[in-house]
Amino acid sequence: MTGHPAGGYITTMNQLLVIGGASSDTLHVKLKTVPSAGGAGMYTAMAAHRCGVQVSLFSPCPTPMPDILKPVAERLDHWLGPVIPPEQLPHFEISYRGGRTEYIEAFFGAESILAPDMLPEDLSAYEIVHVIPLGDAQKQLSFIEACRQCGAKRISAGTYRAIVDESAHLVRAIMQATNLFFMNQSEAIGLFGSLESAHTDIGKILFITLGADGACVIEGNHATFLPAVSSIELDPTGAGDTFCGSTLAWLMQGAHPIMAAQHAIPLAAEMIEHLGPDALLSDTPAPAIHADMRVQINDSQVQKVSRMLSSLEEASPFPFVSPELPPVHHPSTLDYFFAATVQQFSFWTEQNNRYHRPLIAPLGGVMQKGAFYLFDAYRRRLEIDPGFCSPERQANLSRAELLAVFRSDDGLNPMPALDLHLETAQAYGRDMLALHLTPTVVVQEARASSHPLRTFIERLDQIGGYKEDPLRKKSGLLALILHQRPESFLPFAKDEQVEPVIDYHLMRSCLRVGLIEVIDDELKGKLIHRQVISPDQEWAVRYAAYRAIEQVIAASGKTTGAVDWLFFGARTRCPEMSAPECRLCQIDSVCAHHRELFQPVRRTTFY
Repeated sequence: MTGHPAGGYITTMNQLLVIGGASSDTLHVKLKTVPSAGGAGMYTAMAAHRCGVQVSLFSPCPTPMPDILKPVAERLDHWLGPVIPPEQLPHFEISYRGGRTEYIEAFFGAESILAPDMLPEDLSAYEIVHVIPLGDAQKQLSFIEACRQCGAKRISAGTYRAIVDESAHLVRAIMQATNLFFMNQSEAIGLFGSLESAHTDIGKILFITLGADGACVIEGNHATFLPAVSSIELDPTGAGDTFCGSTLAWLMQGAHPIMAAQHAIPLAAEMIEHLGPDALLSDTPAPAIHADMRVQINDSQVQKVSRMLSSLEEASPFPFVSPELPPVHHPSTLDYFFAATVQQFSFWTEQNNRYHRPLIAPLGGVMQKGAFYLFDAYRRRLEIDPGFCSPERQANLSRAELLAVFRSDDGLNPMPALDLHLETAQAYGRDMLALHLTPTVVVQEARASSHPLRTFIERLDQIGGYKEDPLRKKSGLLALILHQRPESFLPFAKDEQVEPVIDYHLMRSCLRVGLIEVIDDELKGKLIHRQVISPDQEWAVRYAAYRAIEQVIAASGKTTGAVDWLFFGARTRCPEMSAPECRLCQIDSVCAHHRELFQPVRRTTFY
């Protein structure tokens, strides 16, 4: 995705407030000595601005404004805080030579006069308030507590190694008092003992930068590692703050936390190739997520398919009413769909490191396949056990109970990944209980919001079974179900659209229709021969499919629900185990007919 959000991302004009200073610095880099704007607050704010959000800064405001800070001031929505003469501005002299960073001089100036009682009385207009370390953990914590009292919606903070070493208990208190937290690998090891031990409370997110190894996103006990983008390092000062500001900006624009971090990595890589904040002061769009050239979008095919869909009446949303699903107005419908949709993954077996066959088994005298087998199994349990789908029951589900739910008419267990389904059910239930949520409460929260879909999706980003997938397949599916059901549980605002719901049926369609093309021969061979592939190979295909379907939705004028149901329906016309019946397909005339291609084969709880 290039530049500003599109498609499924939901933009907002709410602002970011950064509490923490700007400075006037002197940099010694290679053979140059140059003046530069500096300060953790400044880097954070300018990175967020470069990524497309409005930013205000709360820190000592020099008057008159020094020339070196004028480009910064021009990009801020407001510069709040006490007015000071320029000579009281913090100043740092930093040498970066021979791969080492050395602070030759440090003058903290008027930043020490900042106090929580100087904050505006009402911070509720800000989407996120970020508090930099401020040189003192207790002072940082006091600001965070004051922000909460002033109505801040979400609070973010960072730290540095000296504070971790001297006041680890305060850093933990700060993490507990905030929604989002940023640190580097050294700080994480200092606080947790090891990177592997890093964790957060349920509902909170920890972002850890790993230098040349990329970044790590921690959600509860779930860690996602993201690779770095190669760069030629010139000035690394502010790289972590740049990552932080960019991540916050993408979160404000509706991105999943993992995707927000993925967007932030290339900007941090670009920033360190320039002196000071020069790259952040560019007026060009922020760099896009690194494109994996092994799989590419076929723009011509996207346009052909989009034109076809735009006039295709059959491309319409599915109301999610069928014999396999609860009847309309069933009292446990919400509990059912939350608990059953989180299980919509992994309906296939493998043999000899290859795809073997899809889940097809008899249930209630009918041969059911994959998603609808699971839906029907949960519906049948609901008929005899109305509380089965509640978060409490899911949190405490036993393997024997789940096995009884999934057992087919012939007495067998057709689920290829039963233990993963059990873990997912328990994670879902535990997180819902920890957050004091029920499906009804989540929907009520969303309906009370000016942007119901965004509020709904961001809440699912905190809940086990849903939160782990950066492309939000199950979250998007649940949103479509609740929106399209006759009960209209989840309304959308006028400008809201669900992100593409990318499962293996959608990927198979994208490959065979030619919306995406596999350029890499090794990967193409593995897809053709249905071999198990690596996570990075699977991501190359899935993210390309995501972007292709996103473009089809935008160009066709159809809703995500309509496009998704058309391609999901191809599972019967263009199935896994038999030859495609192209004559039955509505888009056969524009299909590339790459019948030999198959979806990525990788076991995951995402789809």
